[in-house]
Amino acid sequence: MIVPLGAGSAVDVAARLLAQKMSENIGQSIVVENVTGASGIIGADRLAKAAPDGYTIGGFNDSVLTMVPNLNSKTPFNPVSDFAHISQVATIEFSVSVGANSKYKTAAEIVAAAKAAPGMLTYASGGNGSPQHLGGALFAAHTGVNIKHVPYRDASQAAQGVAGDQVDMTFQGIATVAALAKGGKLRLVGVMTDSRQAEYPGTLTLKEQGIQGFEFSTWFALTSPKNTPKEIVDFLQKEVVKALSDPTIKERFASLGLKPNGTTPEQLTSLVGNQLARYGKAIRDNNIKAE
Repeated sequence: MIVPLGAGSAVDVAARLLAQKMSENIGQSIVVENVTGASGIIGADRLAKAAPDGYTIGGFNDSVLTMVPNLNSKTPFNPVSDFAHISQVATIEFSVSVGANSKYKTAAEIVAAAKAAPGMLTYASGGNGSPQHLGGALFAAHTGVNIKHVPYRDASQAAQGVAGDQVDMTFQGIATVAALAKGGKLRLVGVMTDSRQAEYPGTLTLKEQGIQGFEFSTWFALTSPKNTPKEIVDFLQKEVVKALSDPTIKERFASLGLKPNGTTPEQLTSLVGNQLARYGKAIRDNNIKAE
């Protein structure tokens, strides 16, 4: 299973949990390989060019399929036609996080500080075109602030940069920052979905902090090279659904801010196409660039 993001990212964590359970169920080892670089393009392109025999699959987030292609005109694959999509696995809930030593206790305080000092605050992402980049840029556009983007090689390194006080904040999947938060190195100051996260009940949603009309989350999906036989795609989709029904997986996903999905191949293909268009419009409307 090719994961085009670094070890420890929300997608990597979800992919490893899924791969382990699917391996147990089908009696065949599924090895997760992190193929990073170019905001996920390198790993995704490797999958697109792999043999369509069901033995090479991809655990992708929506960034590499719907965000990066809108920011990089040289993306070497078509997110819809170059893959045989299998299933949307989980929605990844996002948060606003700061270092443990940060003076900011809420996202609302960050907005106020950013308005008082335009361009002075920074946010870390896992690279240009990453979910953290787009989430931060859309947050800034929605709240009317100017915050500086600092891209790292991957999401985990971005989180470490904030924990090390190199950058002021990060907009990240809760699964990515969970270990650092529980270890006292990061602090969640806002949940970017419509309800509080069970593992962090004291962290207010953005809406509760007066930031109305803005939510952001991403998702993780399983996909394969185009021309992968339909019977293989359907078999893998059923195995995804079976794995997601396991109580242990449900519990682990919930603790990491991951909401299981288990869609059909057709639903995922439609989602990719629709979100590709929607994010394209948002990126153009807000003049978001891959710096």
